[in-house]
Amino acid sequence: MPQLQGMNHLLFSVSDLEKSFCFYRDVLLAKPLVRGRKLAYFDLNGYWLALNEEPDIPRNEIAHSYTHMAFTITEESFDEWYAHFEKHGVTILHGRDRSERDKRSIYFTDPDGHKFELHTGTLQDRLAYYRDEKHHMKFFE
Repeated sequence: MPQLQGMNHLLFSVSDLEKSFCFYRDVLLAKPLVRGRKLAYFDLNGYWLALNEEPDIPRNEIAHSYTHMAFTITEESFDEWYAHFEKHGVTILHGRDRSERDKRSIYFTDPDGHKFELHTGTLQDRLAYYRDEKHHMKFFE
């Protein structure tokens, strides 16, 4: 069976293209590539990010889920990102309680409630923490 070649693109359904376009450009600092009547494409640090306007679909059920997309930031930039979000009126969510070894996160939403996280840790940090502290877990390596 052939392997997946990697991430192709991320697409978010949005209710208001103008509002979301500004959010992804001004808040997440994505570089606009193209914009049409109902879609926009961005370069988000090498990732193809797409927005499709669909104003008439339900959007409330995902608000109760932990489903989200996370980006890496440095520990040194954590406070700067937090201030940037506050300046832009971004909805910042209360994060889950966690150990210091699990590093720090800022959880937030876009204008349609899609959840994101900025996280200061790496996968290696997380696995090391779990190996040391979560003895019930099974590792596959």
